[in-house]
Amino acid sequence: MIELEVMPERAGLRLDRFLALERTEFSRSRLQALIEAGFVTLNGQRPRPREIVRRGDVVQLRVPPVEKIDAQAEAIAFPILFEDDDLLVINKPAGMVVHPGAGNQEHTLVNALLAHCTTLSGIGGKERPGIVHRLDKETSGCLVVAKNDATHRDLSRQFAARTVKKIYLALVAGRLKKPGGTIDAPIARHPVHRQRMSIARSSRGRSAVTEYRVLRACNDMSLVECVLHSGRTHQIRVHLHHLGNPLLGDKVYAPKLAKAFPRQMLHAWRLGFTHPGSGDWRDFEAPLPDDFCAALASGALSPNDLPWPPGAADVPRQKREARRGEES
Repeated sequence: MIELEVMPERAGLRLDRFLALERTEFSRSRLQALIEAGFVTLNGQRPRPREIVRRGDVVQLRVPPVEKIDAQAEAIAFPILFEDDDLLVINKPAGMVVHPGAGNQEHTLVNALLAHCTTLSGIGGKERPGIVHRLDKETSGCLVVAKNDATHRDLSRQFAARTVKKIYLALVAGRLKKPGGTIDAPIARHPVHRQRMSIARSSRGRSAVTEYRVLRACNDMSLVECVLHSGRTHQIRVHLHHLGNPLLGDKVYAPKLAKAFPRQMLHAWRLGFTHPGSGDWRDFEAPLPDDFCAALASGALSPNDLPWPPGAADVPRQKREARRGEES
């Protein structure tokens, strides 16, 4: 049993939001499910997830025992960038669903992980063993998986504190008006189209910040590096659409531009975090998949023709200049 008292700085929040801030080892959706299932009380009463907490309120969370995993192990190959006793970092293929859900009970990453690993963390519940964060089905790239609960809790805290480095490559329509900048625009569920997110026009939105930089551009498309400073649903897709440069291949936000591409052109290129076991900072990079390279080539934007490799912002200026001198 976990007992929490609402401090003044947390007063006025929804109950599920309060718990998500206080107990970062749980996802907000997991906490909502626990509230609905009766594992949470507010001042001794069974509440709803949207209940507002007030100063001095007492919230009790009873964590249920880890349920038996329902998903079946499947021998599905997936690229591994790193693995040890605590975690894996994989290069998730485009088209692979991360965990089972409605309409996707088989052939997910979780099914593949169950065949590969002898242990996975149970904090995410029986349908999401090991899953600390997720990528959209059509997004490729770096994803970290926890093999035990201690690792899961530590990584969850890092994601919640926004200390995890998340850098994406996005291929978007047209030329951006600026070569780089920061998009600071809150995101909320679309008021009409419930499968979409949108820039919030009211206080209901959650803060979202994306830093971007154009790496290469032609008349029809641009390759953009995006650094996430938050982790909202569809964040990059919504923010770039907001700029007027939606992702190519995105059937939800730009269906007219999707036909010529096999999927949304978004790749989780780099992921960096403090390893929970060793305490060392680890940086991982997922090579561009073939379909992304083919999309670049269709606009004469070969990755081999970039003025500097993606992620140049991470390289000290002196090293960039020295390398340019050597190449010339």
